[in-house]
Amino acid sequence: MPGNSTNRSRRVTSKKGASIGSGGKNRASLKGRGRTLPADERPWHKGYSGTEELPAKTARKQDKERRAAEAQGRAPKVGVPGTKDTTWGRGAKRGAAFGPQRGKMPTRNGPRVAPGRRSNPAKDGPELLVGRNPVVEALRTGVPATALYVAQGIDVDDRITEIVRTAGDRGIPIMEISRAELDRMTGGVLHQGVGVQVPPYAYEDFADLMAAALEQTAPLLVALDGVTDPRNVGAVIRSVAAFGGHGVFMTERRAAGITATAWRTSAGAAARVPVSQVVNLTRAIKSCQQAGFTAIGLDADGETDLYELEAAVGPLLVVVGSEGRGLSRLVGETCDMRVGIPMASSVESLNASVAAAVTLAEVARRRVHG
Repeated sequence: MPGNSTNRSRRVTSKKGASIGSGGKNRASLKGRGRTLPADERPWHKGYSGTEELPAKTARKQDKERRAAEAQGRAPKVGVPGTKDTTWGRGAKRGAAFGPQRGKMPTRNGPRVAPGRRSNPAKDGPELLVGRNPVVEALRTGVPATALYVAQGIDVDDRITEIVRTAGDRGIPIMEISRAELDRMTGGVLHQGVGVQVPPYAYEDFADLMAAALEQTAPLLVALDGVTDPRNVGAVIRSVAAFGGHGVFMTERRAAGITATAWRTSAGAAARVPVSQVVNLTRAIKSCQQAGFTAIGLDADGETDLYELEAAVGPLLVVVGSEGRGLSRLVGETCDMRVGIPMASSVESLNASVAAAVTLAEVARRRVHG
């Protein structure tokens, strides 16, 4: 009958009681590391007395470290028992140099460069001018070059043929390298398989530049106030050479210098016109004024008309402002007068190099025709 069956099913549970401890599996970790050793028992501590014999394991580690340090030319990263030498990467005295202190990062010579990136070239180091048109134009205008790099397997056209022939005629070393190597040298800039290395420009001393100009009948100098485009720098130098100028000077910082681009834009004039760099442009302008120069600053809102400039026939210094802001405040206040170029159209101002060319052309005309 129901309820009287002897085949009753039992419900079996697999419930497990809460476990306590690790069952002995982590017994070794529960023992701890023992007492903290006092200073006189630590072989690496300066207070170690050295009276106790070192454990065999510690002695082997110290001996291994000393041998490795000797092979690498550094101090061992262990203390010397019985002394106060607790060097840890500081290094023993090597001449007048010391290693880094413990806990401090070692110093590095030169700029830190992120992995995979190219460091910036030195300020006075050579520059690589790349691209088929720029290279062929640079060689045509006589830009000094120390090496020509041509990528392997490039398509040869008339420009490459002229580049190689001109470089060979001038005795410039021609090196054929892989495209990957040229990519690395240019930092990923589009080079079209060719590049020419231009040596650093040799700037003239400012005192010598001014003294040489004063030896001329009508000295004419040009100062660049923060011109940052090397093409404008090269164009100004070209105009100075074309209209009888005797030199150009500019600031060392926050301004373009004589780069490969400036060389090319000057059409070779950079080899004939002395160029100087100065630390303080205002001080250099004042030096010219004390030597007898009249300093004029080119300004679209200048109070003096260029075509009425009487000072053009005497020693003259033309100051050209930067492409964006023009003359800086202090430089503008230092100039003897501000000169504007009259224009018939609604154009606000001219490009820096164009304004310099117009001014120099007018100065040359007045000096010839009065």
